[in-house]
Amino acid sequence: MKILVINCGSSSLKYQLIDMTDESVICKGNCERIGIDGSFITHKANGGEWKVEVDFPTHKEAFNKVVEMMTVGEGKVIESKSEIDAIGHRIVQGAEKFSEPCLVTDEVIQTIDDLSVLAPAHNKAHAIGLRSAKEVFGAEVPNVVVFDTAFHATMPPKAYMYAVPYEFYEKHAIRRYGFHGTSHKFVSRAAAEYLGKKPEELKMITLHLGNGASLAAVDGGKVVDTSMGLTPLGGFMMGSRSGDLDPSVVGYISELTGIKGNDLTDYLTKKAGFLGVSGISSDCRDIEVAAEQGDEKAKLVLDMYFYQLQKFVGSYTAAMNGLDVMVFTAGIGENSANVREGVCEGLGYFGVEIDKEQNKKRGMAINDITGPNSKVKVLVVATNEELMIARDTMNVVNAK
Repeated sequence: MKILVINCGSSSLKYQLIDMTDESVICKGNCERIGIDGSFITHKANGGEWKVEVDFPTHKEAFNKVVEMMTVGEGKVIESKSEIDAIGHRIVQGAEKFSEPCLVTDEVIQTIDDLSVLAPAHNKAHAIGLRSAKEVFGAEVPNVVVFDTAFHATMPPKAYMYAVPYEFYEKHAIRRYGFHGTSHKFVSRAAAEYLGKKPEELKMITLHLGNGASLAAVDGGKVVDTSMGLTPLGGFMMGSRSGDLDPSVVGYISELTGIKGNDLTDYLTKKAGFLGVSGISSDCRDIEVAAEQGDEKAKLVLDMYFYQLQKFVGSYTAAMNGLDVMVFTAGIGENSANVREGVCEGLGYFGVEIDKEQNKKRGMAINDITGPNSKVKVLVVATNEELMIARDTMNVVNAK
């Protein structure tokens, strides 16, 4: 089975074609600047890479170009689009409407579109991508939607409810949803498999640390709490996102700056976090270099980051009444030995110890950095959200 995995943004269309017989990537690429001057596609296949400038007025033209790149020229990997057995789409927000991957229908697309009120930067684009894919590939190719929020759907009310008047939940669905669920699901299952355990046997904390980042407490294979909230702005500090704040801070910043409503949310999403505190960069690598060179604000960023992560790990350990495994993943989690060491150094009380030499190694699918006396397994697992989407898509299609 060949599955095309799609991640549609408002001006982009990322894709991977995966052969599920061996889970290998046949080709991948990205259409960028859709609806904007200077649009182009980057296509990687057969050991080569091609960048082609092409006009993409809408996502439909982008999908057509993806088909062309896969079926014509040096980047050709299939004879025709008929070889694609199914299409899996990443969807950010499923709210309480979707707790599992499902086949796409017109009703499903409309519901995803309606949920744009909870994820305006994402769901509207996802709906556009779904309609375009159906138009380009035809009704005979099954489309499946996989939701970032779905893995977190097992959270109990005590974890997902906010202490605001209940009518805001009943009428407007205001609650904690969590994100990066596909990544948390992939690495938690990969970690359990590596340890020779069933997910049901483990109390695990997965740390998806990238420019956007979240933690999840996974008890017995089910999420019982996660750091992001109604939106991906919640949780701990990130590259340019503030994370959780006293609500009065938000109101006070609004008074001081005159920035209000969605513009203030955008400000706290793009101008806060590492970037806001350091004044240097939203990239953790830049912060680490600056800290090594003696920059005090960069050092403060790292101190804050480690401290906030340690608090989340501690609270989630209490929530699960124990901890068997910690899993680091995503761009920072997989590549920054300094961050992993900095976080784990403050968790000795919980029995966490890492092997500092093993921690320095990179580029492994799974790196076991557990120290010799550690009571908790500490793993670095390379995430693969596209493969998780492809697996979920195959399961839905096969269950038809």
